[in-house]
Amino acid sequence: MKNKIFLFIIILFFIFCFIIFYKGLNNSNIYIPKLNNKKDLPIFIARDFYLETEVNSEKIFLDNNFYILNIWASWCVPCRKEHPILMELSRNKSIKLIGLNYRDNLNNAKKFIDELGNPYSQILIDEEGTLAVEFGAYGVPETFIIDKNKKIIKKFIGPLNQKLLKEIKLFLK
Repeated sequence: MKNKIFLFIIILFFIFCFIIFYKGLNNSNIYIPKLNNKKDLPIFIARDFYLETEVNSEKIFLDNNFYILNIWASWCVPCRKEHPILMELSRNKSIKLIGLNYRDNLNNAKKFIDELGNPYSQILIDEEGTLAVEFGAYGVPETFIIDKNKKIIKKFIGPLNQKLLKEIKLFLK
C-alpha cells in the first residue's frame, strides 16, 4: 500500500513539473524593443575621436539635416562587414553620418578606420558604453536614423546590408 501511495505522489510530482515547464516554454520572457517609436535625441557630452576634446550633442546635431548615428567597434566582426555600406551612405550629401565608437581601444579603432576608410563626418568615443545605452542600444553594430526635428525615427539592430540600405534611402527622400 505504501509503495502505491509513494508511486502516485511521484507521478503527480512529475505531472506538476511537466505542466510548469510546458507553460514556461509558451510564455516568452525575451525582451523585444519597440523599434519604430519616435524618440527624442538624448542630450549628451562625448569626446571627439581625433581631437579628444569634449563635444556637446547640441553642437553636433545643429543643422537641419538627416543624421545617421552608427554604433561600432574595431573588435566587432559585423561592423567590419557593414563598413562598405557605410562608405556608400557617406557619399550621400543629404545626410551626416556620425560614428559612435563603443567600448574600444582607441588605437585599434584608429587602425580600423585607417584600414577601411572613414565614412563618418564625426566620430565620438563611448569608452564605457553609457552613451549607447542612452540611445537604447544593446549591442554593436546598431544604427539610428535621426530626422530634421532631432527625433530618432528608425533603429536598425545588427549590421547594415543592401536591403536595409534601400530602406534607409526611402527615409531620406
